[in-house]
Amino acid sequence: MASTDDAETNRRFAEANQASFPVLADPDKTVAKAYDVLMMGMFARRETFYIGPDGKILAIDKDVSPLSAGKDMVENLTRLGVPLREGASP
Repeated sequence: MASTDDAETNRRFAEANQASFPVLADPDKTVAKAYDVLMMGMFARRETFYIGPDGKILAIDKDVSPLSAGKDMVENLTRLGVPLREGASP
């Protein structure tokens, strides 16, 4: 996950939401610009990029809903043939 917020804001977000994954701080918007998701030069659109082990983008979900993003990611990863981590459940 990447956010245009600073590292401290992202740390608080991750703690408050018990995130089990890293949140990249991109306050200078370098990553948002590289992925062409920056809106009005300030905010990043919510898009999910599925990147393979070789660094190639496998798919892009441009219709991300915060309410169903987790479920949608699991479905997309399954469709892309990404195996579950050992001990994980769908």
